[in-house]
Amino acid sequence: MKKPAISRDEALQLLKKYNREPFHIRHALTVEAVMEQFALTYAPGETAYWAMVGLLHDIDFGSFPEQHCRKAPELLRDGGVDEQMIRSIVSHAYGICSDVEPVLEMEKILFAADELTGLIGAAALMRPSKSVQDMELSSLKKKYKDKRFAAGCSREVIAAGAERLGWTLDLLLERTLAAMKAAEAGIEAEVERHT
Repeated sequence: MKKPAISRDEALQLLKKYNREPFHIRHALTVEAVMEQFALTYAPGETAYWAMVGLLHDIDFGSFPEQHCRKAPELLRDGGVDEQMIRSIVSHAYGICSDVEPVLEMEKILFAADELTGLIGAAALMRPSKSVQDMELSSLKKKYKDKRFAAGCSREVIAAGAERLGWTLDLLLERTLAAMKAAEAGIEAEVERHT
């Protein structure tokens, strides 16, 4: 069973040291919660580990966006993060700014879900409820197909992530939306505390 080398509080402080924008903190907390939800299904004994990988995946983005995933190993090592977790974190941007390929199930899920959480979050903001709770898969699929909507969320990366997992795109959309629904209240509470 993999356990994080540092505590969640230490990881959160490390994240906040290099990421001050509320948007970046929200994204990190969202990916953390989604990874935890996926771990409940795919690796129940490793939920804390999967969650921490999600929390720290963009550690360098706020302060070093032009060095994303290249600066991360240094920052993470300085913060006491173990080499396996560093490798997993850097793999989330494979083919974009990292040459570390996601091979573990957790790494593949992070690669696939990272961009998708952004798309789902943007779609939720367009809803009267501002929530994913009443979002249907069909509505999400329409937003996904509209390339002008949340244009910064790469559909190519999302599709490649589904393929890497051996899932259909619909299955990835459905499972990630379900994870965000399950985690939404907790994410909002965390955002209130940390932004």
